[in-house]
Amino acid sequence: MTNASLSPAGERADNERRPWRLVLLSGLAGVVLAVVWSPRLVDKVIAGGLANPLFGGDISEVAITGAGMATVFAFVTGAAGMFTACNVAVFSALAPMTAQRSARGQAVTMLRAVGLLMAGAVLVSGLYGVLGVLIGTDLPQLSTVRIGDPVTGVPVRSVQSGVVFGLIGVIMVWRGLAYLRLARNPLDGVFRRHPGSELVFLGGLVGAYLIGRPFGPFRNLFEYAVSTENPFLGFATFALQSVGNIVGVVLIFVVIMVLTRGRFQRWLTDEPGRAARFSAAAFIVAGMFFVVYWTVKLGTRLGHLWWPVMPYNS
Repeated sequence: MTNASLSPAGERADNERRPWRLVLLSGLAGVVLAVVWSPRLVDKVIAGGLANPLFGGDISEVAITGAGMATVFAFVTGAAGMFTACNVAVFSALAPMTAQRSARGQAVTMLRAVGLLMAGAVLVSGLYGVLGVLIGTDLPQLSTVRIGDPVTGVPVRSVQSGVVFGLIGVIMVWRGLAYLRLARNPLDGVFRRHPGSELVFLGGLVGAYLIGRPFGPFRNLFEYAVSTENPFLGFATFALQSVGNIVGVVLIFVVIMVLTRGRFQRWLTDEPGRAARFSAAAFIVAGMFFVVYWTVKLGTRLGHLWWPVMPYNS
């Protein structure tokens, strides 16, 4: 039976099923992505391949020798580490907003959106940088302690990563469901009264990524910032990491805009509700990835759950 032959009641029932179909498919895609994800490809091959030549060595181990180098290191490694699930939020937020007819309209809209995203990211990551310098090595993220066996046990910093990314993942799944009106958005009133506040919120999620990030170059930068005992340097370097991260994603987005000549953004807005469905799917995929990859996998490493291992990750 085609949609054209459905009765009004049948059409309503079909429309009610479709959002859940999208949720299930997006959630499954997030789980599959978590299973096949290769941290070595993302961190070593892509990020390392982009940043290592600039610093003449492995960015996870290169010695940071001063504040100037630290700021450059922060921005470059942030941009090189752009391939993160959280940046799906950045991409899905920019795409429908830039569906303008004129190039000038697209540019103005994008600059405003990027500025708001960066404001949220800088606030969260910068404040965490200050906190990191003040607390220092007592933070789990900088700890070398392991749970269980002192050599093969799970690092305490992995627990921090699992908790932080698990929470970010839940927030992203919730936001995806809210786009489909399958969950209540308690911030909806704020977002409506203050246009742009949602972009600040999404930027804050990107900034919060650093709170649990196990990326080797980031720990290298973190250790240097703590060693200086300078909260201002902590704020600046952490903020620049997030700024570099967003700039990297924006560059990818601009390339897509140029290659498609704006057709991708116009496709998103041609049909009512399509942009919301696109954003919902993107958030649910990324959120499920975070929850499964960081939290479920942590349970496996602690010996409480099972996790499939790919040949290239064994």
